Amino acid sequence: MRIGVPKEIKTHEYRVGLTPLAVREYVAAGHSVLVETGAGAGIGADDAVYQAAGGKIAEAADEIFASAEMIVKVKEPQPAEWRKLRERQILFTYLHLAADPEQAAGLMQSGCTAIAYETVTDARGGLPLLAPMSEVAGRLSIEAAGAALKRNLGGRGLLLGGVPGVQAARVVVIGGGVVGTHAARMAIGLGAEVTVIDRSLPRLRELDDLFSGRVRTRFSTMGAIEEEVLQADVVIGAVLIPGAAAPKLLTRAMLPHMRRGAVVVDVAIDQGGCFEMSHPTTHDDPTFAVDGVIHYCVANMPGAVPLTSSHALNNATLPYGLAIAAKGAAAVDDDPGLRAGLNIINGKIVHPAVAQAVGYQVENMKRATVTHARTH
Repeated sequence: MRIGVPKEIKTHEYRVGLTPLAVREYVAAGHSVLVETGAGAGIGADDAVYQAAGGKIAEAADEIFASAEMIVKVKEPQPAEWRKLRERQILFTYLHLAADPEQAAGLMQSGCTAIAYETVTDARGGLPLLAPMSEVAGRLSIEAAGAALKRNLGGRGLLLGGVPGVQAARVVVIGGGVVGTHAARMAIGLGAEVTVIDRSLPRLRELDDLFSGRVRTRFSTMGAIEEEVLQADVVIGAVLIPGAAAPKLLTRAMLPHMRRGAVVVDVAIDQGGCFEMSHPTTHDDPTFAVDGVIHYCVANMPGAVPLTSSHALNNATLPYGLAIAAKGAAAVDDDPGLRAGLNIINGKIVHPAVAQAVGYQVENMKRATVTHARTH
């Protein structure tokens, strides 16, 4: 199969869809890989490194979109990119369509087959292609919060871990999944007081064991969230419903009662955000204030550490990408987890949660897949 790797064009996105190590694996499996010139600059991989791995270099993205059978990216295609996609072309990347109905419509119109990293599942129901970026984002969320707490940036002027004799910051993590666990790990390591809120009692027990009682755990209710948020210096939003829009758990009504200069980091912003006042920001201008509360809502947090992120992502996506390259769209019929990643095919949305979030009728996935596989 002909694989295309365009350079990411989202603001301050420095990751790359395939690292040179991954390109070498595709080539060894008998596929050809076309990489846009400069695509690996953010991870220190120039065109010569990709050529040494067996890839070929394209001078422009247009060449890649015109010739590749599968496009491998990191972030969702921007309008200029989805207009270049074509019928029966496979797109393998993060999509987060629940918060982006315009993109959903554009992908449907293109006729491409869109497989989203964030809805691929494993045998245990986990999200193996979302997990590595969730790990990165969870850890970065605490770094971002620590920076935003500084007084010169509008925060409370508080050091996360405090110093002997001075109260450490109170960090509340809403959601005990991958993001929340890694956020808690970082916050504890810096000496903060950490509370994790989750709706799963078994998960809360696991976290209690994992951190040897160094985190407070609370079952998630509206009352518990409000109590903790109002006393927090930092709130990390780490809630995820696969494929669907995130629930709004921190409301506008709570903000006037929170501590002035408190920081809220909405890691769920890709899925619409779990704080009512959240809207996507960029690394250029990452924060905004509402009622004296600093909101950090960067939609591609891991893009700030592309070397770590690109390799972590490729480690996870490589087996799935190779399976698609070998069998085309029919690969989803052999792997239920990969099938869960199928969001759009033949101009139809086939993922129930995505369809509901963007207001479309969900199509029968099996019928749509078989139709496409016969025409690929």
